[in-house]
Amino acid sequence: MKFVIDILKGIALGAGCILPGISSGVLCVVFGIYDKLVNSIINIFKDFKKNFLFLFPIFIGISIGVLLFGNILRYLFSSYENIIKCIFAGLILGSIPTLIKSEVKEHSFRLHFLIYTIITLLFSILLIYVEHTFNTSSIFNISFLYLFISGFLMSIGVVFPGVSSTVILMLLAVYPLYLEAVSLLNFSVLFPMGLGLFLGCIIFLNIINFFMSKFSSQTMYSIIGFVIGSTFILLPNNLSVINVLLIGLGFIISLFFSNLNSKSSH
Repeated sequence: MKFVIDILKGIALGAGCILPGISSGVLCVVFGIYDKLVNSIINIFKDFKKNFLFLFPIFIGISIGVLLFGNILRYLFSSYENIIKCIFAGLILGSIPTLIKSEVKEHSFRLHFLIYTIITLLFSILLIYVEHTFNTSSIFNISFLYLFISGFLMSIGVVFPGVSSTVILMLLAVYPLYLEAVSLLNFSVLFPMGLGLFLGCIIFLNIINFFMSKFSSQTMYSIIGFVIGSTFILLPNNLSVINVLLIGLGFIISLFFSNLNSKSSH
């Protein structure tokens, strides 16, 4: 039964690797496996059998979740692109109050730390500008290195609670390609991204652990800036009343589940 439950948890984590606005790290915290997952990955060779038996069903579930939700989302994006983008923008915006509330509750509000939010917000907007200015489709078709780096940066969202890995891919203009590659099992894209993801998970688990222990507030305020900036890549050029309502719907749904998760964690 535990094996099955761990697979189900993995499926949810796989969904977090696909659905914009959902953080796999947050789901790990909600399931109560974050610390154990981090320790098992970092120290996998210290007690290989024990760590492997813990990680194996979870990674089976993650694979199922990625493939399942990848195909669903590919269909939705191809048929209802603007609707889905507006709802996802609302989902992402709805996660911001929870991030702020969590930070203020733990360390109290610090006005001067907003500079970190502003810097990362501006950096996010710059990335979006670069995406729209340059033709990145040719890069995606030929650059193994760019896909590797994208997977590497994607790992930040996989291991860090509160950050969506798909938001990072959107900022890098790789998300549509990633979604198509997952649904079609295009290993020419998935292989370099997978290598980068694996290496990034190992490195960022250690780096983020350091920054969160030494500069917790600065790191959190920086993350909030990235989250806010990520919504700009989803918003239509001309917002209609329906678009605004859809964004509001996503926002309410995100707040509801954030509050639900907060209550369950207590």
